[in-house]
Amino acid sequence: MARMAGLGLAAWVAMLTAAVGPAHAQAPARAPRKRLLVIGEEKGYRHEAVTHAMVTIERLGRETGLWDTVLRTDTEALTKKKLEYNAKNLNDFDAVVFYTGGTLEMDAGQQADFISFVHDDGKGFIGIHSAAITFTAWPAYGEMLGGSFDEHPWGTFAAPVVVEDPAFPGMKTWPSAFTITDEIYQIKDFSRSSTRVLLRLDASKLALDNPRVHRKDRDFAVAWARMFGRGRVFYTTLGHVEANWDRPEMQAMIVDAIKWTLKLVDADVTPRPAPR
Repeated sequence: MARMAGLGLAAWVAMLTAAVGPAHAQAPARAPRKRLLVIGEEKGYRHEAVTHAMVTIERLGRETGLWDTVLRTDTEALTKKKLEYNAKNLNDFDAVVFYTGGTLEMDAGQQADFISFVHDDGKGFIGIHSAAITFTAWPAYGEMLGGSFDEHPWGTFAAPVVVEDPAFPGMKTWPSAFTITDEIYQIKDFSRSSTRVLLRLDASKLALDNPRVHRKDRDFAVAWARMFGRGRVFYTTLGHVEANWDRPEMQAMIVDAIKWTLKLVDADVTPRPAPR
């Protein structure tokens, strides 16, 4: 004790550092939370589920601790130009979610910045439901998304869905085949040669004599993933029905889809033909 009492301050500091240093060294550094921009703006038909979808995505980010969310009902942030005051732009985000519709207010510079954000910067894009009926006259957007709206022949109905790729993150939360009441879009300018289909309608259970059915190949994708340049793109036509956003399977799919677009998890999205 006398010997310890004779130690100077510097010696005590050195002893304490040696004692607690290894414990601190073993604590893993926590990765910073990703940043997600969710846009809920519609020009034309207004989907009642948009608000609930947006707040659900924000809540899922907080609960999982994976991302912070900025919710917007305008497109001001979709630019790389510096904005006034403390307004954020694309440089502040890792991925963008669209639950949108119609022709949004974006000038040519914003459009170029947005495409570059995904294609060149390798950031993520998640399109929900009416994102496929957004910018239908802008070819680069349709190319990024992987297709565009071409009617919903059956309206909101008990859709018979098949999980085509259970290995993709979030797909195992669904049964291999299930029925969900939602509005399923028919997609045009969509090709399996550039897209990995994750969910599809079971065409054997559809009324294909409906005059609004345009796809002769009977291929009705419900969710897909694809690469666009260096960026990752996920789309699902699900989400029209507000109550579906409270389903655990839907929430798990959205969380894992966002994780994939944020490059927190990997998956094989090599395009492949429809199963026989």
